[in-house]
Amino acid sequence: MGSYKGLKELRRVVEDCMRNIHPIYHIKELMIKRELAKDPKLATESWDRFLPKLPKKSLSKRWKPRVVREKPKEKPLFPPPQTPRKIDLQMESGEYFLKARDKKGREREEKELARQEKKKAREEERKRDFIPPVEQVSSKKKVRITEVEGIEKVIKKRKVEEGKEQVEKKKKRKGIDGEEKSGKKKKRNAGT
Repeated sequence: MGSYKGLKELRRVVEDCMRNIHPIYHIKELMIKRELAKDPKLATESWDRFLPKLPKKSLSKRWKPRVVREKPKEKPLFPPPQTPRKIDLQMESGEYFLKARDKKGREREEKELARQEKKKAREEERKRDFIPPVEQVSSKKKVRITEVEGIEKVIKKRKVEEGKEQVEKKKKRKGIDGEEKSGKKKKRNAGT
């Protein structure tokens, strides 16, 4: 059984096990003490510097979640309606009753439409690189517009201005009464 000091050590190990401290720490400590006791030089010195220090855990300061649900979520009385199966959806659309070649034809058409849309998007993306930057002349300095949106706005303004100029030219060609300036008068219907 050993000496009464061994019983004290055993009691300490068991009590620490109850406090959630693993006994391996105490076993290491006892093995180190046995080795130190064999050395006569260290028999009179303090062994604290050789012994491992146990990690201190305070279980009273255990982490608690801050957010606590005040009210539990209300569950509906009835379960949600069952989602329709793939076959049911095909029956509703009429696709289920089509023949295999008709189904393949539809799939080809859908793929072709998607391919054409992607092709148009790619072409527009390529054309953006070839649009020259437009210069706006202001009273202070010239400003270069490189943004696509700015370019589109300037192009729209130019088209509107060109349209106004054409209308003004037509007005200049005609006289005040709406007659042409070339000297020839329009023939009016005298038959009424």
